Amino acid sequence: MSTTDSEFEMAALERIADILMVLSEVSSSTFLSRLPELPESDTFSALYRGVNEMADALAEAHARGERYQKELTEKLVTIEQQRSAIRELSTPVIEVWEGVLCLPVVGTMDTSRSAEMTETLLRSVVEKKARCTIVDVTGIDVMDTATVDHFLRMARAVHLLGAECVIAGISPGIAQTIVHMGVDLRGLTTHRNLRDALGRYLLRRAPGERAWPRPAAPQSART
Repeated sequence: MSTTDSEFEMAALERIADILMVLSEVSSSTFLSRLPELPESDTFSALYRGVNEMADALAEAHARGERYQKELTEKLVTIEQQRSAIRELSTPVIEVWEGVLCLPVVGTMDTSRSAEMTETLLRSVVEKKARCTIVDVTGIDVMDTATVDHFLRMARAVHLLGAECVIAGISPGIAQTIVHMGVDLRGLTTHRNLRDALGRYLLRRAPGERAWPRPAAPQSART
């Protein structure tokens, strides 16, 4: 082999090594290196240019993907914040008196909402050291066995924290439905409305009155 052929082979191997180095970086999402420009007469000129163009295109696509990912993450954070705000609005726990919490319930109940509602109420009982919680169901139009059972379980959980849980606002229609279903509400105190429930609490806590008795654990609903 002549000296010229040997030099050409060495130069070709070096350029191939440069190409492989750039391709390796591109495969690892690193787009910093580029191949130098070569004269048009050079055998590797078109290949160098093609590799650089491919690296530029991949770098642009990678940057675009990162922007989309960032925008998506920001949107997901916003959505989660909105969901959290909606959950707080749909499950507001109001301290209507010192040691007395009120949970107004509006709309329909499902498993997810029931769990969130119970968790929110129990956390509020602990944080505010509440002695009594009033669940106001005035905004519920229909109450089935599962819903009643949920409130009974909620009352038991509140009882375990040393507080009492009473239900206020049962409508005549819901009362008839509960009776027809044969649901056992023993152990669960009910009042016609929030005013009656709060008034009863204030009467028991008035000076000279005995302290609010520790409630009996409510039983599960049964059909």
